[in-house]
Amino acid sequence: MNTPTGREPNDHGPDQTRSPGPAGSAAATGSGPAAGSARSGGSPRPLRLGTRRSKLAMAQSGTVAARVTEVTGRPVELVEITTYGDVSKESLAQIGGTGVFVSALRDALLSGAIDFAVHSLKDLPTADPEGLVLAAIPDREDPRDALVARDGLGFAALPPGATVGTGSPRRMAQLNAWARSHGLHIETVPIRGNVDTRIGYVTSGKLDAVVLAAAGLNRIGRLAEASELIDTDVVLPAPGQGALAVECAASNPELAAQLGELDDPFTRAAVTAERSLLAALEAGCSAPVGALADLVADGQNSELRLRGVVGTTDGTALVQMSITGPVPASDDEARSLGRELAVRMLAKGAAGLMGERTP
Repeated sequence: MNTPTGREPNDHGPDQTRSPGPAGSAAATGSGPAAGSARSGGSPRPLRLGTRRSKLAMAQSGTVAARVTEVTGRPVELVEITTYGDVSKESLAQIGGTGVFVSALRDALLSGAIDFAVHSLKDLPTADPEGLVLAAIPDREDPRDALVARDGLGFAALPPGATVGTGSPRRMAQLNAWARSHGLHIETVPIRGNVDTRIGYVTSGKLDAVVLAAAGLNRIGRLAEASELIDTDVVLPAPGQGALAVECAASNPELAAQLGELDDPFTRAAVTAERSLLAALEAGCSAPVGALADLVADGQNSELRLRGVVGTTDGTALVQMSITGPVPASDDEARSLGRELAVRMLAKGAAGLMGERTP
């Protein structure tokens, strides 16, 4: 069977920007975050929000834009930016994975072409970029993965040898292990493309099922097409999955403070712990690593539980561990939890199961 790997074509080349100009607002004027907060007539200059061009990215950015307008009183216009990850047809592992959907947006921030950017947090490299600040991590959406299968089948009901599409080594590792636990044999098929393309592999009959992030399906109003939401006890999501990152230039502390009104402290603590685990494992965002931090009740108190998994893509070997501690009161405490779990997982052989490790 041919492996579907194509992407939808883009209208312009990599690392280019285009501002569609939202209804009711003129194009942005000036250059850089400090280009002036008001026009000559006294009306505020629209804030320029950099976003990828996909339907999902535009939906995510539109939601954030509305909230930013509420906080700042300024209109926001979306500036579409094409990243290398959007135009490449290679797998994420082949092109390096880490940062391929992010670097063009960050370049636009640093050059002053946009005022702030919205990313899917799971796409962000774990290293802090010079000159930029992660101003807000809003309340997280559902972090689970979702199965979209032919005839509305659940995972356990898939036929023997079913083809399941995913571009994620993390998903491949856990899906293959899950199938084995049910006595099933599946074939995980690497795919790329937007949500329409991926679901199209199922509706056209090319694949029996695909696995996508539930948050993405929900944000574009297609969650009802999922035949099963996969429990995190079975498949852990990517670190930061379901969360968004709002980033701006460090040279604009006033805007950073305003954007900070969108921040959800618990979501920030949870994803900071998850990303600290990923960093301590020296793994990139396309490595077969899953992580999720959530609250667990312990009598009158709640604690933060961090779970992690590393595995071979065929699912024959997994290292799964968890750690529980007080809800972090700071980013440093959250990072400490992630590092501690990484040490334990590395001691159990996690390093030998990862196909990619960062330099």
